[in-house]
Parts: sequence; C-alpha cells; structure tokens
Amino acid sequence: MHHINLDTITLAHAGHRTRDQGVCLLEAVAWWADEAHTDHPACVSPVLTSFGISLNDALPAAKRQQLVPLIPLLPGTRADGRDETRGYLALDWLLRTYLPAWLDLAGLTAEAAALRDSPPVTGLDSAHAIRPHVDSARSAARAAARAAARDAAGDAAWAAARDAARAAARAAARDAAGDAAWAAARAAAGDGAGDAAWDAAWDAAWDAARDAARDALQPTVDLLQDSAIRLYQAMITGGAA
Repeated sequence: MHHINLDTITLAHAGHRTRDQGVCLLEAVAWWADEAHTDHPACVSPVLTSFGISLNDALPAAKRQQLVPLIPLLPGTRADGRDETRGYLALDWLLRTYLPAWLDLAGLTAEAAALRDSPPVTGLDSAHAIRPHVDSARSAARAAARAAARDAAGDAAWAAARDAARAAARAAARDAAGDAAWAAARAAAGDGAGDAAWDAAWDAAWDAARDAARDALQPTVDLLQDSAIRLYQAMITGGAA
C-alpha cells in the first residue's frame, strides 16, 4: 500500500531530515516504495538517483512538479541492466542538445549544427567520433570569448572578466540541469566515454555562454530544463518507448 498521494504532493528543493519537512523527488520515491526516508532508495538505479537529485534541485518550483508522474516509474530500476544505456543517453543530450544550445546563443551556429547533425552517441565509438566537432566548438568558443573581452575591456581586464563570466555561465548551466546529465553520463559510461568528450564539452559550453547576461541566458535555460525532463523520462526506460 502506498502512503503518498501523487495528486496532492509538492516536491521540494534539496533533501530533508524527515518527511514532515517535505520531500524531494527521490525521497518521494522512497515513500512510494514503502522504504525508510532517504534520497537514495534501494529500488532505484544509482544513475537515475544521481540525475534525479540534481534535476530536482536545478528546476524551479513549478517545473519540479512535472517530475511527480515519474515517481511510480522509478522503483525497480536498480540492476535492470539499462544503466549503460542511460549514461549514453545523458552524454548524447550533453553533446547534441545542451552544448549546441549554448553555441547558438554565442552565434556559433555552424559548430552547433555540426554537433546536432552528428549520429546519436550510443557507445564509445560514437562518443569518439563526435569528439572532433566538440573540439572545434571549444576552440571557436574560446576564440570568440577572448576577442569579445579584448574589444570590450582590453587585455588587462580579461582575467577578471573571464572569471566573473564563467561563474555566471556555470550557474546558468546548473540551472539548465547540465550537471545532472553530466553526473549520470559519467557514472554510467565511465572514464572511457569521458575521454571522448567530457572536458571539451564542458569548456565549450561555458566559453560559449560567458559573454551573455543572465537575462539573455534564461530562455535557453528554460528550453534545456524542459529538454532535461524529457531526457530523464527516456532514461527511466533506458530509451524504450
């Protein structure tokens, strides 16, 4: 018997000491599965747990409620043999959805299109195959950011501008649930896939976004949040319909 009413529950940010204080997504799943209060329920895939915790906290309150229908789908995913697939779904999203969105924002549309048009990342070979496009995007984004900084403030101000803009871009990236996909992909796919794209993709996304004001970033953040929710739904089933 389930003691949680999905029609009335409100998912809250972060973890909680007791259910009386509220529940995040994974705490609600533990409740649904009749487990003790925890944000790491034993019945859920560790990849989905990592992603779900990050996604829950990255989303604003209204969008967080879109995760409620997923609560009954998460129990039973531990050791179901789909975690590697889930990791590559997350990596594919990072490289062919998340990164191109920031590149478009920076005006690097050719680099964004090259990534979007690449074959889906479904394994180590396809992760290695897309790396040249990621490297190209990283180089282009860094060159554009440096040129813009020099034009605006000169070389002397570049270091300070870089640090401030990178902090803003990282905050926006976290809001867009990029950290959640990153953790899921790394946990499931391991260092092999990481060698294909991790650092290059992350640097390119930050470099592409660093010159934009936060207000300008928000529409991209909104789109990526919606996309990340759909990604999480696909990851629960391992990509199956």
